[in-house]
Amino acid sequence: MNMSQVFSPDGQVVPVTVVEAGPCTITQVKAMEKDGYSAAQVGFLEKPKLLKPLLGHLKGLKKFRYLKEFRLDKGQTVKKGQEITVGLFSPGEIIKVSGTSKGKGFQGVVKRHGFHGAPASHGHKDQLRMPGSIGTTDPARVFKGKRMAGRMGSDQVTLANLEIVQVEPDKNLLYIKGAVPGARNGLVMIKAEGEFKEAVKERAKEEAPQEDLRVEEKKQAVGQEETKAVEPQKAAEEKPKEEKKAEAITEEKK
Repeated sequence: MNMSQVFSPDGQVVPVTVVEAGPCTITQVKAMEKDGYSAAQVGFLEKPKLLKPLLGHLKGLKKFRYLKEFRLDKGQTVKKGQEITVGLFSPGEIIKVSGTSKGKGFQGVVKRHGFHGAPASHGHKDQLRMPGSIGTTDPARVFKGKRMAGRMGSDQVTLANLEIVQVEPDKNLLYIKGAVPGARNGLVMIKAEGEFKEAVKERAKEEAPQEDLRVEEKKQAVGQEETKAVEPQKAAEEKPKEEKKAEAITEEKK
């Protein structure tokens, strides 16, 4: 995962983050009846060795390094072993990206909380980046939530309304407009509204035979109507021929 830039059709430079998204495999499906909620566990990237409990959990599947769970909406159906690729997304789609922000280590109040600091002159020796007073004498303690120096970063951050600029299915790459949380080679979760395209395709296959039957029935009905329409035409054509034959016979008798 790194940042780059691409050119839009009108020639503008668009900053993008290149993310390797998949292929991922569904390792477990949780149902409302058994687990109390609907979700799908997804595995990503392989690992040479796993502990025995994980080997049993992933029996029949690859040895995945990362396992993450995604909630499913009502009506969405997925299967264990189903593969998810970047073909699930399309350019122009709006997504939500969650990841772990970069770790900054132990930082002071100026960098961590944006304190302005003390004046730089008139008797303020060594006070420029100091936090100042942290409370009054009366409580004899420091209140919880007081903004002070401490460890900064390594928090879960979610950015919404990010746009997909380009998709490369051959390389499993997504080009996301702007920056995403996390350092290079970090793990991010990408979410978008809608259904799995694979599930939609399967549903379409199930509905296809019924539609074919309906089409055949319509064709048969149309064919029957055509035959009914042709029969009166033939009868109408045959009547003049019979009349002509009758006239010829009367002439011969004369």
